[in-house]
Amino acid sequence: MDIKKAAVIGSGVMGSGIAAHIANAGVPVMLLDIVPKGANDRSALARNAIAKMLKTDPAPFMHRDAAKLVTPGNLEDDLKALGDCDWIVEAVIERLDIKHDVFKKLEANRKKGSIVSSNTSTIPLAKLVEGLPESFQQDFVITHFFNPPRYMRLLEIVAGAKTKKDVVQSIAQFCDVRLGKGVIHAKDTPGFVGNRIGTMWIQAAVNAAADHGLTVEEADSVASRPMGFPKTGIFGLLDLVGIDLMPHVGKSMRANLPGSDPLVTEFREDSAKFIEKMIAEGYTGRKGKGGFYRMNKAGKERVKESIDLKTGAYAASQKAQLESVSVGGKDLRKLVSHPDKGGRFAWDMLAKTLAYAASLVPEIADD
Repeated sequence: MDIKKAAVIGSGVMGSGIAAHIANAGVPVMLLDIVPKGANDRSALARNAIAKMLKTDPAPFMHRDAAKLVTPGNLEDDLKALGDCDWIVEAVIERLDIKHDVFKKLEANRKKGSIVSSNTSTIPLAKLVEGLPESFQQDFVITHFFNPPRYMRLLEIVAGAKTKKDVVQSIAQFCDVRLGKGVIHAKDTPGFVGNRIGTMWIQAAVNAAADHGLTVEEADSVASRPMGFPKTGIFGLLDLVGIDLMPHVGKSMRANLPGSDPLVTEFREDSAKFIEKMIAEGYTGRKGKGGFYRMNKAGKERVKESIDLKTGAYAASQKAQLESVSVGGKDLRKLVSHPDKGGRFAWDMLAKTLAYAASLVPEIADD
């Protein structure tokens, strides 16, 4: 299928970002959301999301003119216009009941053969299509983008038992060629590929940092460029994406994985309580008062501070000084074999993550 027009349902961070990137490919796209109560502009949510993206850094749009290809709308007045769309992406809140309500509206208004996909990362495809017509199930896939959609290359595609092969081929080709994505085909398992393995990496790193007595700066100096990970490091990354997401991800994984799964055993009570205390005190990351790092105003100056992983107290951030990083900064073998706490931390985290990833073939993907 040639995708000439698209629609995205849900104008939150992910939905609006996906719409922007579709527009970057030169494809007109509708951005729909609910009608706000008492609003004069019934499409205010989508319209405001577009305006916000024009001010966002890094920019979701490759050029400001791409924003002209995104048409704001709402889920009451503009449903019939979905009949002109070749691809409809659902990106609403991660609640099955709300998604089902949206899918019923889409099925009633979409044209025959149009592709419908969900950006979910937590709800199994089998549950998403449960009770929906077979025609809908045949045209349905999961297209899981990563944030921010323009810059994160990975895209997971998950097909259902009844999804037509040409639907999978069409959307994979479009996302590869037009959107520039690195497409992987995942199976309908908890967390798919990225979040399943990524969550293990995060949990293993948090636990290992505490076990080996590292500061957050030391852990981030290891779990970053020296290991081929983002320069933020593990704790800087958690601050960026939001620490409050951790309990939700953990709850979802524990609910859908057997107790014997190695990931389940990494959700330890000590680290969970530490995170819960941070969240309760408003330390949810960059969007809150701070997180593992915070900026504290001392007089006229702002001082960068970090949290003590044992006591929970904040103190002025200190640059990490680890021999393992100095020696093995460009040689992973030297890093993980170094006897200092940085080397032991690196090996503990990496060994668990790689062993877990290898054990999941072919459960979560065929290769």
